[in-house]
Amino acid sequence: MSGGQKKRNFQIEAFKHKVVVDPKYADKTWKILEHAIHEIYNHNASGLSFEELYRNAYNMVLHKFGEKLYSGLVSTMTFHLQAMSKSIEAAQGASFLDELNMKWSDHNKALQMIRDILMYMDRTFIPSTHKTPVHELGLNLWRDNVIHSSKIQPRLLNTLLDLIHRERTGEVINRGLMRNIIKMLMDLGSSVYQEDFEKPFLEVSANFYRAESQEFIECSDCGTYLNKAERRLNEEIERVSHYLDPMSEPKITSVVEKEMIANHMLRLVHMENSGLVNMLLDDKFEDLGRMYSLFRRVPNGLSTIRDEMTSHIRDSGKELVTDPEKSKNPVEFVDALLEKRDKYDKIICFAFNNDKAFQNALSSSFEYFINLNPRSPEYISLFVDDKLRQGLKGVKEEEIEVILDKVMILFRYLQEKDVFEKYYKQHLAKRLLSGKTISDDAERSLIVKLKTECGYQFTSKLEGMFTDMKTSQDTMQGFYAACGAELVNCPTLVVQVLTTGSWPTQSSNTCNLPAELSALCEKFRSYYLGTHTGRKLSWQTNMGTADLRATFGNGQKYELNVSTHQMCVLMLFNNTDSLTYRDIEQATEIPSSDLKRCLQSLACVKGKNVLRKEPMSKDIGEDDVFSVNDKFTSKLRKVKIGTVVAQKESEPEKLETRQRVEEDRKPQIEAAIVRIMKARRRLEHNNIIAEVTKQLQPRFLANPGEIKKRIESLIERDFLERDNTDRRFYRYLA
Repeated sequence: MSGGQKKRNFQIEAFKHKVVVDPKYADKTWKILEHAIHEIYNHNASGLSFEELYRNAYNMVLHKFGEKLYSGLVSTMTFHLQAMSKSIEAAQGASFLDELNMKWSDHNKALQMIRDILMYMDRTFIPSTHKTPVHELGLNLWRDNVIHSSKIQPRLLNTLLDLIHRERTGEVINRGLMRNIIKMLMDLGSSVYQEDFEKPFLEVSANFYRAESQEFIECSDCGTYLNKAERRLNEEIERVSHYLDPMSEPKITSVVEKEMIANHMLRLVHMENSGLVNMLLDDKFEDLGRMYSLFRRVPNGLSTIRDEMTSHIRDSGKELVTDPEKSKNPVEFVDALLEKRDKYDKIICFAFNNDKAFQNALSSSFEYFINLNPRSPEYISLFVDDKLRQGLKGVKEEEIEVILDKVMILFRYLQEKDVFEKYYKQHLAKRLLSGKTISDDAERSLIVKLKTECGYQFTSKLEGMFTDMKTSQDTMQGFYAACGAELVNCPTLVVQVLTTGSWPTQSSNTCNLPAELSALCEKFRSYYLGTHTGRKLSWQTNMGTADLRATFGNGQKYELNVSTHQMCVLMLFNNTDSLTYRDIEQATEIPSSDLKRCLQSLACVKGKNVLRKEPMSKDIGEDDVFSVNDKFTSKLRKVKIGTVVAQKESEPEKLETRQRVEEDRKPQIEAAIVRIMKARRRLEHNNIIAEVTKQLQPRFLANPGEIKKRIESLIERDFLERDNTDRRFYRYLA
């Protein structure tokens, strides 16, 4: 190519041949597709080429005939669905649902094939024109032409509700068919299921259960009614699981709960001879558990049970603690309380699912009625005394712990814990001094429990009592080691040296000891005061015991275990045959009340009557004459003669204890006031009362009047002063 030749440019041009589409292309293609849809609905789809049909539909959309294809589909499907609707309407009786179910199945299969053929339209044309997708369109057309047909819609609802009613009345129905029909309604959309079935179903159910509950409650007791209600509730839950929408479960259970439980709660709880109180009294755990599980499903259900239970426990508890017969025996009194507590504990545990609110209600009820009887602290201490003296002999350690734990539960309910402490200290002292406690471990275990509950201050003196017992053993060993030679022919002496502050204060009663003992006691006093400087000893003869060897007229020899006072009386008969009451009183100088009890136990107790009394009667008169009972016999060589004592305190003793308690409270109230004022510096009167009451609550319920008196006393002693600007306020003086 020569250099001078002109350079040529190449260019690609558009294809100039015009594609001519057959003007009847759309109609022809649609006819093919329409024929295919007819064949599919007529169950003749096996001869169709789905690949070819898909290509035809694809081309129609590609050539912008999507609208024709879509509208043709709507009219063709509507035609077939109207035919199906007539067929379903024509079905008689039980075959109605079968026909509906069969046609629904046919429609679904047809819809699946049509959707496959028209997949390209579904993916491109429909989204771009915001039309309804093929599958959804098929469901909507079915809904509008079949389900919402004026002849099918009411008939379908009535048929479904009738079947459910028949099932409720015990008939067996075709649950599989029901499941399919309900599933169809759900597939058509939640609004169809709810409006066409669920709402009427719930209304009919409410009417059914309203009538049935009324019928049941008239002819059933509470337990039977609850059983039926539970069965109905379970049936509805089962029905949902078999053929209803799971979302219907809370709605239908709510209907049953309202009609069968909520509307009859008070009547059931108060039902005569079978309501809650009867169930509680008869320990009907199963019925109570059923009531709890049903009532917890409805608003205020549990509070209704709880309030009725609380009311019953308070009333029956009040009856128990104010019953004069029950109060005669403190051990039976506390046993009855523990039995009651165990009973309701068990009910709450097994029937009420250990519900915290019920446990709190039980505790508040016990606290209410236990404190109605002012002697409860004394009786609980007497119960412990009885158990730790003899009641728990031979009982395993674990069982002792269980009983002590139960006692601690009652102790927690006491508002006057300091009164319990007073009595407990007295009873513990008697047990320790008489050696009557069954187990030191059990004693110490209870003190540890009290210490955990109320702190060190509460038990420090109780622990001091144990310390004194141990120290006394060492003292006696020292005494016999130092003076043993001088004591060869003397009676054996065992002395317990008690620290005044730790032990209950005792009135130091005078008592003339026999001469040989008096000399021995003086020797011990000299030894003790010689080894301990700055101390003072006073004898508490009313708290001691003695062992005597006695020979009676028939030559029978016995060893008598008696109190120190009884020993002083019996030793008088070594030198004389008979003595009057006045002679004995003069010789021993034992206080009159103690002496009478002492002589009663020596002369009036059958089998222990080592003395004879003239005239013979239970009461001791001042002119009575006493002599040794020569005819006394016993199967045992060692005879223990207890003192006739009132287990409970007499009225004067009770008054004295109460006064001592009130006196002991004064410094505690003052200490609390000072602690609070020291921290706050300035405080209003009512706030001090509230704070002091709260601080002292673990020990006792402080009386506002007494708190006021203590404030006045502290003002007089310059611990506090009234505020000059506002007289309702107090100031702390450092």
